[in-house]
Amino acid sequence: MIALLFGSLLLFLLVGVPVTFALGLAAVTTIWEGSIMPLMIVPQEMIRSVNSFPLLAIPFFILAGNLMQEGGISARLVTFSKTLVGAMTGGLAMVAIVTSAFFAAISGSGAATTAAVGAILIPAMVTQGYSKPYAASNQAASGALGVIIPPSIPLILYAISANQSVGAMFVAGVLPGLLVVVSLLIYAYVHARGMKTTPGEPSSLREVALAGWKALLALAMPALILGGIYGGIVTPTEAAVVAVVYALLVGAVIYRELPLSAIPRILRSSAVTSAIVLSIIAAAGLYGRIILQLQVPAVISDFVVGAIQSPWLFIILVNVLLLLVGMFLEAAAAILIFTPILLPIATTFGFDPVHFGVIMVVNLAMGMFTPPVGLNLFIASGIARIGVPQIARGVVPFVLILLVDLLIISFLPWLSLVFTQ
Repeated sequence: MIALLFGSLLLFLLVGVPVTFALGLAAVTTIWEGSIMPLMIVPQEMIRSVNSFPLLAIPFFILAGNLMQEGGISARLVTFSKTLVGAMTGGLAMVAIVTSAFFAAISGSGAATTAAVGAILIPAMVTQGYSKPYAASNQAASGALGVIIPPSIPLILYAISANQSVGAMFVAGVLPGLLVVVSLLIYAYVHARGMKTTPGEPSSLREVALAGWKALLALAMPALILGGIYGGIVTPTEAAVVAVVYALLVGAVIYRELPLSAIPRILRSSAVTSAIVLSIIAAAGLYGRIILQLQVPAVISDFVVGAIQSPWLFIILVNVLLLLVGMFLEAAAAILIFTPILLPIATTFGFDPVHFGVIMVVNLAMGMFTPPVGLNLFIASGIARIGVPQIARGVVPFVLILLVDLLIISFLPWLSLVFTQ
């Protein structure tokens, strides 16, 4: 039955069945052939998987990100970032990275970050002399910060799957996220030194202060959200609701760039995106129930612990596995499927569950800008108006950079755990 469960899923994915239906069909096929449980369990388990209060944070963070994109918040973050690093070598590429980091700390979505920031900065980078493949790949990789820097939807999913505190996972993602930001900034500088790009004009202290003042409400949003969570004032779900109200008030009332006529379209778009994510969660919940029913974690754990003695060899093999998985499977589905399998083994080898969650999320973040299913690649290629194969070649250096960061995060647990103790 285990072979049927995993083999049917792989077959469905290879023939192009969407992830949600592939998970559901593989689960139902295994139940039908193995008679391991009544088919009535299928709808019950799928409903149970999404019947979770912390999961409410996901649609609200998606809505908040869309409201920010339409309400002028992302444009002000771009302007402020330009005054900070725009005149440096590789400045505009750095602006994309810094702005994505700010935006990621609000929206929690890699796709929203890529779309909101890339729509402004990819054309600007091309105008300044950057090649289209580099501009698009830089933004696609920077957009992945949306799933590393808290609040992060994958961190929420892992916390629920691993029965860990969402707040602890958010705290654990801060330093690893900053490590990725710094490494991308260094590469932007090194890359630009070999290019003939037109440098931006240095900003005066007055211009920095003015841009900062105009972006103050946008910059206050991460502090409001994360400060409320870490201070114990609100739960992550309540913070997501606060983010929606804040983005709506700032965009519609204060900045006055969010027309009320756009609200229905934003709600519809957010609902569609949320439905996609939650349907994956429902199907993955059913699939995970069968994994547990067949005692797959115990079988794999006994084999791995018997075959591998070194915890560091284990974590290297896990990273290789997740890197391959992330290339073909959505991060949400991968987390929900592999957390019940890998986490018990990781704890057996002495890895902290929170640290292991950060490793998983950072690894799967690379899947957002690697072919064949990297969503950020498709968004960036649409903005830059070039083919995905051209961007795919451009993302190779970024994948190598994040691999180095991943090894650092894996072998230095304190980066993830220093603020959680």
